Amino acid sequence: MQIHDDTVRVGLHSGQQYRTFPEALHLWQRAEELGFDWVSLFDHFRPPLGGPAGPCFEGLTLLSALAARTTRIRCAVLVSAVTWRHPALAAAAAATVDHVSGGRLEFGIGAAGPDLAYEQYGIPFPSAGTRLDMLDEACRVMRGLWTGESSTFDGKHFRLTDAHLEPKPLQRRLPLVIGGEGRKRTLRVVAEHADIWNTLAGTPDAYRATLSSLEGHCAAVGRDPRDIRKSVTFRAVLGEDAREARERAEELRRRIGADSPDWSEYVVVGTPEQCVERLRPYLALGVRDFLLGARPPVDWRSCELFARHVAPALRAG
Repeated sequence: MQIHDDTVRVGLHSGQQYRTFPEALHLWQRAEELGFDWVSLFDHFRPPLGGPAGPCFEGLTLLSALAARTTRIRCAVLVSAVTWRHPALAAAAAATVDHVSGGRLEFGIGAAGPDLAYEQYGIPFPSAGTRLDMLDEACRVMRGLWTGESSTFDGKHFRLTDAHLEPKPLQRRLPLVIGGEGRKRTLRVVAEHADIWNTLAGTPDAYRATLSSLEGHCAAVGRDPRDIRKSVTFRAVLGEDAREARERAEELRRRIGADSPDWSEYVVVGTPEQCVERLRPYLALGVRDFLLGARPPVDWRSCELFARHVAPALRAG
């Protein structure tokens, strides 16, 4: 599938907060069975949910294993923190996963956010400005290694000297996904380097304003914003009718708490038809990848209703 065409794709953005590999594998294989186009992991070393001792597999090694046990879906990490790995190591890992998957990888990278691993493991957590500088350099390093016979790079944070990466990724242009919405710096990096831009859905008005900022950065660097595929991540609680959706949302509220910050990511509690109506404005704004959050414990009822009813409506436009 070409990432720059106008095809609508639907996916599940999962995590790796499992205690067993079979649990993670079940989600990916079930996603294929349901007809999803994409499944992604995050790249936290310590989990964002579950407390300081919660379970969390390492992202890229798990991604490789899951890619080897699936056949059709696009395999992604959303997104890898630039603070975790030298970009040459990240580029080599990505090329390897692309081979393991038969050319189905979409590699996400971002400037990194809070993670318990910084304190627990003693990993440096630079300032936001420094991390954004690192992100810009990392994108240049990775693309150079993926496409050039050899690569030399002399940056402030990373350096390469006649560096080689073989074998190259299977894909002629391995899709680079950049996540974030910071209007001054992050979107400038997106404009310069991203094949796909991912952000939380938020509201259509907020998304429209952020998109306008991206278009301004694209104009400044001489790039057509239509060359960057637009992707949104969101959550939903779906039921066959409004009553079922409300009851399931109450169940969820008891489990995660009414004050959980996760509630801001829910675009709808309702029927599949209501979900379609909430997402249509994003279609009009050029979004073509719709990624439903599916962290464990996975809400399979919502995933199945989304696959059966919402996905066909979005693909039809």
